[in-house]
Amino acid sequence: MGEKSEKIIEDILDSYKEYEMTVWINEENIINKEIIIEIIEELRKVLFPGYFDKNRVRSEYVKYLVGQRIEFIQYHLKKQVARALGTADDCDFCPRSGFATQADEIVQKFLEKIPKIREYLVTDVQAAFDGDPAAYSTDEIVFSYPGIHAITVYRIAHELVLLGVPQIPRIMTEYVHSLTGIDINPGAVIGKYFCIDHGTGIVIGETTEIGQHVKIYQGVTLGALSTKRGQLLKGEKRHPTIGNHVTIYSGTSVLGGETVIGDGVTIGGNAFIVNSISAGMKVNVKNPELQYSRDSRSEFIQDGFWDWVI
Repeated sequence: MGEKSEKIIEDILDSYKEYEMTVWINEENIINKEIIIEIIEELRKVLFPGYFDKNRVRSEYVKYLVGQRIEFIQYHLKKQVARALGTADDCDFCPRSGFATQADEIVQKFLEKIPKIREYLVTDVQAAFDGDPAAYSTDEIVFSYPGIHAITVYRIAHELVLLGVPQIPRIMTEYVHSLTGIDINPGAVIGKYFCIDHGTGIVIGETTEIGQHVKIYQGVTLGALSTKRGQLLKGEKRHPTIGNHVTIYSGTSVLGGETVIGDGVTIGGNAFIVNSISAGMKVNVKNPELQYSRDSRSEFIQDGFWDWVI
């Protein structure tokens, strides 16, 4: 190895010493993101049997197949949960091992929640189908809709949040965020029949509460009104509460922990909402005034229509 390469390596090692916050050396293995992704995919196969398998799932073998997948999930998730518990921010003086028993109990409780997760997901799929005339079947929705993908991973991660698992739920939802453009914090509380249409650019903050039969479109933000206080806001209600049977159209932002959107409200596109809205109201942004002028470049006028050159 040449002198220049040696110098580069020494400089990198010096940066490790200087910026220890982003270094994990001489500690037990940190959480394995790739394993967590594998767990997500195995869970999706359990939640939607037959949809994401390479081969046909036969009824006479389904019990064996589910058992095999549960065994994989239980074994690997228990290891990752134990590591997460041992590396939690509020556990600076905890040993990095010895969490196996606690992790085993958590994972067991989580696996018992799978039927409940399926119950919720069935309503989400139905809501997506009922609300989309372009959908030909519920199968199409399960296979291809990014909203259902994001909601599925959220519902998995949310159960882990309720069981006190640090880090892993956020890794899960940020993974699906990177795939779909839909950012749902796993701490949010979301009721049944939740529908995300199109989805790209949606943000749902940690303390958001969403009722049943809610539909939101692309570019919607359910966010905090201000985060200037940073970590001092941890644990406070920062995000809005959305009632039942609410529809929020594209590009709208609903902000603030004290903002409550009542049942049956419809909010039009591109609205900026920072105050509560009473039940049954319709809110629309007044259309901006459009100004028209004739293009002097007459060569672009054909048959009385404008051909716009972009």
